[in-house]
Amino acid sequence: MASIHPAIDAAFPGKMTRSPSRKAVSVLNSFHPAVAAWFSRTFDAPTEAQIRAWPALAAGEHVLVAAPTGSGKTFAAFLSAIDQLVKEGLEAPLPDETRVVYVSPLKALSNDIQRNLEAPLNGIREELMALGLADVEIRAVVRTGDTTQSERAGMRRRAPHIVVTTPESLYILLGS
Repeated sequence: MASIHPAIDAAFPGKMTRSPSRKAVSVLNSFHPAVAAWFSRTFDAPTEAQIRAWPALAAGEHVLVAAPTGSGKTFAAFLSAIDQLVKEGLEAPLPDETRVVYVSPLKALSNDIQRNLEAPLNGIREELMALGLADVEIRAVVRTGDTTQSERAGMRRRAPHIVVTTPESLYILLGS
């Protein structure tokens, strides 16, 4: 039996350990083929948090994901948003506007999250290319108090699709 995720296995011994279920495969099939291929190449299976969140997010519902640390909560939200941007970007160029705002309580976490976004964004672009499809550039940036003036100006000229920020910086962004 394959493990869904070590953190879930530790929190719920014997309850979450299983091979990818039909539901896990079904939820991956709802993603664009490039997104699903990248995910399958990178992970054994979706976590329980992802299996439960992705259908609701795809339906446009408001979702609160409460699960143990390391159970894929943040990635549940991001991959769903990335999938939507990929699908839209294949139909027409993505507008220069921010579509996703992720507010992290700590600046250090914001930087970690932005780095963790680079892998799926780059990997999905590679999958699109392998499928012979058009490239979809999804821009993600971190906006904190340390963001330089030139980076801020660049964000104003060409808005990122995904902004990772802190509560303090969000307050400043909304005021500007």
